Amino acid sequence: MRIRDPAHGTIHVDDDDVALVDSPFFQRLRFIKQLGFGEMAFPGATHTRHAHCLGAMHLATRMFDAAFAKSRIAIDAPSLARMRKAVRVAALCHDIGHMPLSHASEKVAPQRRLLELPDWLRRTGASEDERAAHEDFTAKILLGSSFRAPLEKALAPYDLTPEAIVSLILGRAPPAGSAFVHGGRDYAPVLRQFVAGELDADRLDYLRRDSLYTGVSYGHVDLDWLIENIMPIEVGDAVLLGLSNAAIFAFEDFLLSRFHMFVSVYFHHTSVNFDAMLARFLNEAKGEFEIPTDPERFAFCDDVALFYALRHSNNRWARRIVQRQPYRLVVQATELDKGYDMAELTLALEQEGIDHFVRESVGLLSKQRGLSAIPMHVVDLNTGTTTPIADYTPLYRRYAGALHFKRIYCDPAHAVRARQIVSGCLQNAAAI
Repeated sequence: MRIRDPAHGTIHVDDDDVALVDSPFFQRLRFIKQLGFGEMAFPGATHTRHAHCLGAMHLATRMFDAAFAKSRIAIDAPSLARMRKAVRVAALCHDIGHMPLSHASEKVAPQRRLLELPDWLRRTGASEDERAAHEDFTAKILLGSSFRAPLEKALAPYDLTPEAIVSLILGRAPPAGSAFVHGGRDYAPVLRQFVAGELDADRLDYLRRDSLYTGVSYGHVDLDWLIENIMPIEVGDAVLLGLSNAAIFAFEDFLLSRFHMFVSVYFHHTSVNFDAMLARFLNEAKGEFEIPTDPERFAFCDDVALFYALRHSNNRWARRIVQRQPYRLVVQATELDKGYDMAELTLALEQEGIDHFVRESVGLLSKQRGLSAIPMHVVDLNTGTTTPIADYTPLYRRYAGALHFKRIYCDPAHAVRARQIVSGCLQNAAAI
């Protein structure tokens, strides 16, 4: 099957994967917006997780093919085909467990323990009451739903199991150990890095796709040059992802593009505003909308279901969301801005009786997850030496910490007075 995609052109879906794409679980992603409330700030941002997952599969395949085309590690053709299939399916399914409006509704996700995931997927040090993340629902769907049958059928010719795919998505080895050991080498780390690493198909797709649909330029990276310069390398008994030093500037541009997309798009003050109002609705209107733990019911839990609940609710926050009546931004600051004491500003607004809320967003240049904590390496093709990426580029040191956005929003009816109060507090602080 061929699919025309505005971000990548033609995307090919293998015949034995068509049943996965056509399943209710994957088709559900047509009704999950990629950027949640992003369209409230960027009207074109109505693209979905469905398109993103197809794009991630396409890029993961390109990355795999480019890397192993220049590999000096001997591996037989059947093993190579098996690993390629695993990477394609893992990238295709990596976001199948996203909740309505992507990340916006995760604050009301059920407790993780209610999903009854196998012990090997248990998070080290996690609380029993911890809320489930979308990766947990992905694992539940792949391992314990009616989606498992077509998945097993698609994987059977390659001697792969759903557990092997989940291990690549979540970065945890199943009880039997890595399913990708060939010739005494474990290829699981490099396969994981194609799907969810420092330079992965997920990030490369969402940067291109999100910049396209929001109309901003920050997400434009030299995708072709990056893919052309990746390769598998051996580090001990493991195979990891390497990047030629010829592409280091393109990689740094990729890091900065991701960072700028976070601070300019993903944490846009309007999106954050609606996220906060949704959280208030979900906390106040208990029972009006819930995320089911049963995967068969979860297949019908999407943006349509959420907005149905919002449209039929009398809750004030639901009405504001449906009618696009956000609270007003009163103040915004990061740790780079001096003199902003949010506790003092909040107290001043409370004393005046002005209804408001405070939101904090955290932007990271790099966020390593699971096996992606094993670093990507920079390769000097002339000398053959390899260096962990964090030791090679100064950008890791330059942006070692997170950028915290702190914002205060208030009832629009009192926005003028709120800004006067904030301005007075800031001027008094500056005069001291």
